[in-house]
Amino acid sequence: MKDKKKKKSSPFKWKVMVVQILKTIFVTVAVIFTIYPVIYTIVGSFKTNAELTLGADFWPSSWQVENYYRAFVEADFLRYSLNSLIVAASVTTLAMMTSSLSGFILARRNFWGKKLLISLYLSMMFVSLGAIKLYPIYQMMRSLNLHKSLIALILTLTGGQAANVFLVMGFTRSIPTQLDEAAIIDGCSIFQVYYRIILPLSKPILGVVALFAFRNAWNDYIAGLIMTIGAPQLKPLTVAVVQLKYSVNAAAEWHIMLAGAAIAIIPILLVYSFASRHFISGLTAGALKG
Repeated sequence: MKDKKKKKSSPFKWKVMVVQILKTIFVTVAVIFTIYPVIYTIVGSFKTNAELTLGADFWPSSWQVENYYRAFVEADFLRYSLNSLIVAASVTTLAMMTSSLSGFILARRNFWGKKLLISLYLSMMFVSLGAIKLYPIYQMMRSLNLHKSLIALILTLTGGQAANVFLVMGFTRSIPTQLDEAAIIDGCSIFQVYYRIILPLSKPILGVVALFAFRNAWNDYIAGLIMTIGAPQLKPLTVAVVQLKYSVNAAAEWHIMLAGAAIAIIPILLVYSFASRHFISGLTAGALKG
């Protein structure tokens, strides 16, 4: 009997071991494909333009620290980094405000047309017009005389918060309604219920919204290119980095581009380090509860 049990259990253990090995290989390959571009960007930012163009060794022959000096001083990346920081911080703040208010109302209040509004939100999550929608938006900002300020770019990137609204709505539905009722009995208005009860409890999901909004605003290229076409001094960092490809030296400044790209990575890593504590728990709760 013991021999039979051993024969039955050994194939099962073998299958489990094979599955674990395949999982390890898959995760390792995924991590390599994810991390390699970041490492290449950082290492390449210390190479000369000739080394990058000729595709020499992976490591630079001599570490060109002056690439970062040229990026900040000659290419004026300090101004463009400041533009990106203003845009990303503003979009993040507005996205948290609008999505939290909208999600709260959709989760807690009943009003005429609510189901239609939710259906429209859902439909817009699956229909993407891409860059086509930017032309009428730019014309609207032009008619409002906002096309030569960062306000146009901030408002453009703040729109389209449907996914964040549904995350907040799902998370708000997981909060017991008895808290709202008790606050209303104590004399709180609907806004006080939102500000004093719902908002403090929504910190995990708001961390997710902040991370998504900051990432999208910081990494955006098309909207930044179009909305600042009439005011080049307002270009965000992503647009400035790509436009170094069309340098006045008649050659792409790849080493300065990679230095600028390395600079652009830092804020995302900092924001993620602060928001990662709430990211998984908030994303899971907002997606599944409700």
